Amino acid sequence: MSQGRILVVEDDFDISNMLRIYFQSQDYDVVVAQRGEDALDMCRHQLPDVIVLDIMLPDMDGYDVCRELRGALRTSHIPIIFLTQKDERSDKIRGLELGADDYITKPFDVEELNLRVRNAMARARYESLTNPTTGLPSGSLIEDQLRQLMRQEDWGIIYVGLRGFNVFSEVYGFVAGEDVLRFTAMILGEMVDTVGTSNDFIGHIGGEEFIVIADKGHLPAMIEDLAQRFDSRVGTHYDWQARERGYLIVYNEKGEEVKVDLMKLAVGVVTAEDGPFADIREITEATSIARREAMRGGSPIADEQ
Repeated sequence: MSQGRILVVEDDFDISNMLRIYFQSQDYDVVVAQRGEDALDMCRHQLPDVIVLDIMLPDMDGYDVCRELRGALRTSHIPIIFLTQKDERSDKIRGLELGADDYITKPFDVEELNLRVRNAMARARYESLTNPTTGLPSGSLIEDQLRQLMRQEDWGIIYVGLRGFNVFSEVYGFVAGEDVLRFTAMILGEMVDTVGTSNDFIGHIGGEEFIVIADKGHLPAMIEDLAQRFDSRVGTHYDWQARERGYLIVYNEKGEEVKVDLMKLAVGVVTAEDGPFADIREITEATSIARREAMRGGSPIADEQ
């Protein structure tokens, strides 16, 4: 099974051939481009998992190749490791400013380059499993944590939703909504640092839904701390009039004025005692029920959640 696809952009045949043979022996798929334009064309047809990019190329320098890749949405996420004979600090800074992930100078140790490639790919794969707005683990990373619960005792899950978030986003826009999500992720981290432990897990399920996995005995203090932090600071995301009133004024489909409370946390709790759970699907079903119960009773606008 291939460990990934590497694009080597290097016009020196001896170096590119050596890298091709070495990385193929490490179970990578390797393609080689001798020119910058060829590398860009290859990326348009099939995305590599990492690019080893020489700066000195016959048609365009590696900086320009990096700039093109970072400027295109489809290729902006690909890890780039610069490979060059230059050892000037200014050259390294320029490459990193353009978005390169790493930098290695010729002559190089191929084992070191292998580790840099492996680390760059691991970081990229991890980032693809995190929420782009909050940077918190999502998707299968949350599922992995839930699977670990099946082998533990005295665990607890805090399921956090934001009551009133959809109305807030409709009034202030999606950029303000993303600021609220980042704010929520930040105070979750502060809460864990204050009353939790280093073993606690915070995940972003999606939208305005978050999850915290911790020892069951810590949950009451965590919930109290989280609510205090949110309630005391969420007002900064509203305009001063809404803060002074303590609610938003919106209009329903009939054009009638409706008062909507400022956002509140909706917290659901599931613990090992709510089981037994046969698999993670049963745990996620229980957390979904806890979420629905926590989100009820929030707004005079029926579909605001």
